Formats: sequence, structure tokens, C-alpha cells
Amino acid sequence: MAESAGYAPISGSAPFLEAVLDDLYEGTALRNCSTAVSTPGGTGALHHALVNFLDPGQAMFVPSYFWGPYATLATHTRRAIETFEMFNESGRFDCEAFATGLDALLARQGRALVVLNFPCNNPTGYSLDEDEWEQVTAIIEDRATKYPVIPLIDYAYGKFGVRESQIWVRYAERMSKVTTVLTAWTVSKSFAQYGARVGSLVASNADTEELRKITNALSFSCRGTWSNCNHAGQLAITRLLTNPELRAHVKLEREHLCELLAARVDAFNTEAAALGLQYPRYEGGFFVAVFASDPKATAKHMREENGVYVVPIQGAVRVALCSTAVADIPRLAKALKDGLDATSK
Repeated sequence: MAESAGYAPISGSAPFLEAVLDDLYEGTALRNCSTAVSTPGGTGALHHALVNFLDPGQAMFVPSYFWGPYATLATHTRRAIETFEMFNESGRFDCEAFATGLDALLARQGRALVVLNFPCNNPTGYSLDEDEWEQVTAIIEDRATKYPVIPLIDYAYGKFGVRESQIWVRYAERMSKVTTVLTAWTVSKSFAQYGARVGSLVASNADTEELRKITNALSFSCRGTWSNCNHAGQLAITRLLTNPELRAHVKLEREHLCELLAARVDAFNTEAAALGLQYPRYEGGFFVAVFASDPKATAKHMREENGVYVVPIQGAVRVALCSTAVADIPRLAKALKDGLDATSK
């Protein structure tokens, strides 16, 4: 208690930040060319990315399916949101739309903060496969030779992919050789500690002088906003990440949660396919988005006629498999089918 009652260092507890870097990049080249600051959850990490890598009036670049508070953060910091069509006609990530939209944004504002909420995008659950990561990385590498193009990996749900993969780290390493790569890391989901408000913004760049400047800038932003983050939370998470016995317990508990979610994902894919529901590739994550021509009407019908609650978003309804038992998934899928049929145009 005596330790946690005192202020945390402005940029974050040093052992905590080292543990975060190990959790993300241990055993990779990125571990030695990254810096980090503590933030109040992933939201704080996104805030620091916006205010340090975009000027007021500029827009961050996000897929058409994105976490709603991105827009709130952008508005609050006097920035904006610009989207590109996330999926092509084949239901895959639309790399062509990504490239075209990025070029238009760069031509207009001369820089870009590109948010890649993968693995396990919220609200769709979509994760890029290796081919998609290759294309996205090549596009960013090419543009970064001409403009400041900063990819931001929003890793909030990354540890909950049914087939969790660290393939993105290889591509982040490639991009860090030509630009700064940001990663928003949080304990909210991966440690089930939503109320602790502990997170980190990690920046990676092969240029050590650039990394020094970023470290100073992020520290300045910490002082100018929340001053310092939850000390008790940082101390607790540091112990969970560095104490071998506690780390093993965390791994076992998380594996159980991943297995629970995987069973729900498999059940949903089976039921949804049988009913002909249209939705993106779904291999893991807390949410899936089912395409709908009138999302608000579909959600209303499901709520009033079936007692099933979903969130209407642009072009789809968001379904929370994270809070749906396997036994309830057939009812959920049937309600989705009924709602879509009743409100289709």
C-alpha cells in the first residue's frame, strides 16, 4: 500500500513499461526499438496517438466498421474521422479501397494516422490473414517513403482470436523500418480488468533519434493530460506479467476464456451458415457484425418480437458473442434471421 499510494512516474512505472514491451514483442527485433508510456486503458493510448501524430483539423483513417468512440476521441481532440470501405464484394478486406482512400487523404492533409484494429476488429470480429497483412504493409511502406504515414495497431482484443496469431508482428517490424508503428495495449480485455484503467501506447521505430523524440513527446502529453496513471494497477499488472507463477495462472485463466469464446464462435458460424446470414469472416473476438439493410429496424424487431438485443451500426447489427452462452446461440441466430427477413428492403 505504501508503494501504490505514491504517484507513479509520469510516463509510467519503468518495470511496468518493460513488462508491456516483453508482453508484445519479447524475442523479436521490435523489442529493442520500441518505447512506451502508461495510459488509462487503450482509450488513453488512442488519445495520445491522435494528439501527437495529427494536427488539429486532420482526420485519422479507419475502416468503415470501427469502434464508435474513435469518433468521440477525434471530435474531442479537434481531429476528425475518415473511412474507407472495409470489405470488397468477396467479403475480404478491401485493400484497393484502403490504398485509394489513403492516397486521397495524403493528398489533402500530407500525413496519415492509419488505425488497424486487428486482430479481432470491433465491431466485426474480422482478423487480417497473412495475404491481407502483406498487402496493407506494402501499401504503407510505399506511401511512407513520401509522407508521414503512421500505422496504429489497436490490439485491444488481440489475445482473443480463436486462432490467435502473431503474424502481424512481422509486418509491424517491416513497417518500423520506414515509419513509426504505434500499438495500443490494454489490460481491460486481456486481463479482464476493465476498471483498472491500465494501458500503454507503444511506439516502434528503427531510428533511435526519432524514438527519443517520440518518448519525450509522449511523456509531455502524459503530464499535460492525466499527469500519471493508476499506480496500484501498474504494480499489480507488472507482477502478473513478471512473476512466473502468477503469469502461468493468468495464461491458464485466459486460455479458459478463449476456449469459452471459441465454442461460441464455432456455434455461431454453424447456426448462421445454416440460416444464410451474411457477415464477415469470423474467427474470434468479442463481437461479430451481421449485415443488414435497415439495422435500426432489425434491432427494434429483434428486441420487441424476440427479446434479443443487438446494437445497430451502419450497414449491420453488432452481436456480442462475449456475453452469449452457447446454449442461447440457436435462439440468437433465429432472431437475427427473423429480424432481417422482417425488415429487408
